[in-house]
Amino acid sequence: MMQGDPGYFGPQSMMWKVNKEITVLFGGARALLMHAAHPLIAAGARQTSFYQRDPWKRLIRTLSLQNSVTFGTKSEADESAHRINKLHEVIKGDDPVSGGYYDALDHEQLLWVHACLQISSIYFYEKTVKQLSTDEKNQYHIENMKSAELVLININKMPQTHEELKKWVIEKSKEKNYLLYTDVAKDVEEIIAGGPVPTHIKPIWPFIAFTAFNTLPKEFKNLYGVKETKFKMILLNFNLKLLKYTRPFLPPFFRLIAPARWAKQRIVKNPNLKFKDKADF
Repeated sequence: MMQGDPGYFGPQSMMWKVNKEITVLFGGARALLMHAAHPLIAAGARQTSFYQRDPWKRLIRTLSLQNSVTFGTKSEADESAHRINKLHEVIKGDDPVSGGYYDALDHEQLLWVHACLQISSIYFYEKTVKQLSTDEKNQYHIENMKSAELVLININKMPQTHEELKKWVIEKSKEKNYLLYTDVAKDVEEIIAGGPVPTHIKPIWPFIAFTAFNTLPKEFKNLYGVKETKFKMILLNFNLKLLKYTRPFLPPFFRLIAPARWAKQRIVKNPNLKFKDKADF
């Protein structure tokens, strides 16, 4: 029986099912590379200088809203979104690199960030846990629209299925100069390739980095100069399958992210537990 607030979704939702897995870190790293490839997203990051000041925290912040909306109470999710929206209000200006105008509250720029994280999360769930049906992926998409709505994305202008969202990202990435290898993209590339990460993550980070780069869609691989070789694909597929087959035998500490384990405690045992107390990985 539930004691604590299950939040917007609860344990039976697709958001919980997918986002609780430790492989969300793989999706987060991949999504960050995709975010940085967009010159206007990069321009906003350049304004805040966040990558240079604390690259690891920037990666975690990519996932923090997803975690708070999925596993926090409704009030905690709302507070997290409000904090991000206030920050986004001042991130705007002319981008000297692309010549475009960046605005962290622009619909398409917000949707790009949202979409890259969603398709990366689903991708790694299917590669490391189990295949999802079309209905399950669309249910995740529908539920995740709540996250989108909280950060002021107009959900009426969003693709209405997961496959349509994925197609939108790929089609946009093929447009001329939609992706650019900027100074920010270079910084993110170096961070993912081997930048500063916490001690407890270091043993698995090389594998996370390897999968993040080598599972990128073609246009992104071209941008970052990732070469496809038969050996790398064999190694990649072998390691992903190994992770998938060993996962059921791992204890929750190694299989589930801390916010998911914390949320279960809040709902079952301690309804007063605050998200910020256990929000790190």
